[in-house]
Amino acid sequence: MSGPRPAYAPPDGYSRLRLTVAWDGAAYAGWQSQPTAPSVQDTLQAAFLRLMPEVFRPVAAGRTDAGVHAEAMPVHVDVPADFQVPLPRLARALNAHLPSPLAVQDVEAAPPGFHARFSCTERRYVYRLLCAPQRHPLWTGRALHVPGTLDAGAMNAAAARLTGTHDFAAFATQEDRQTVRELRGLTVQPGNTVWEIHVAGESFLRHMVRGLVGTLLLVGAGRMEVGEVAGILASRQRAQAGANVPAHGLYFSGASYGSEGLG
Repeated sequence: MSGPRPAYAPPDGYSRLRLTVAWDGAAYAGWQSQPTAPSVQDTLQAAFLRLMPEVFRPVAAGRTDAGVHAEAMPVHVDVPADFQVPLPRLARALNAHLPSPLAVQDVEAAPPGFHARFSCTERRYVYRLLCAPQRHPLWTGRALHVPGTLDAGAMNAAAARLTGTHDFAAFATQEDRQTVRELRGLTVQPGNTVWEIHVAGESFLRHMVRGLVGTLLLVGAGRMEVGEVAGILASRQRAQAGANVPAHGLYFSGASYGSEGLG
């Protein structure tokens, strides 16, 4: 008698692939399948179906919102074990059937037990700011234009007070789940014109990252004191924190998995 199926194993007769996928969020209503709008999930599945008769719906490490970009999103998909396209050629074959805003960067056999979402131990985002007096056409749709000056020191001081395990209800939008999360990293990295705010954690609440960035912008502009962020956390009131910044400056930048052969 065969033993129990390993956790997250593909169905019998199927093989699990691990992909790294990138996309321009302006073209999609987010990762998740949508009945009336284009999604990354549906578009990627359609490309697979051009190459093989059937395929399970792809699963991503994170469910990005409409307009959010991805630089390196881990995805898994279960395909028939006897599919014909060699793995070294599969990324190019898929990209031939994908629109220009979406591309598969690489494909490999998934390690045993790998699940792009449930095996993930850390998700990372970066929010980009164009800190310049005038907008720049090449950054339109890629970074939030901030024409005024920002105090990076104050922003990082506030970020340090937000880092750690807290109840982040004040930074979430329409969240029904429990709201305690571990924020492992939140740092502001100034640049000549393009600044980056890096965020890391195992999981995030709905719009939490965009609310954190909006709050740091208030601190950086001198409209909120560093010490006020503790009170915002304690209040658990969304109205106390900064507004959600637009999605077009946000990028899913990477993910990590456990050390048990999952990469």
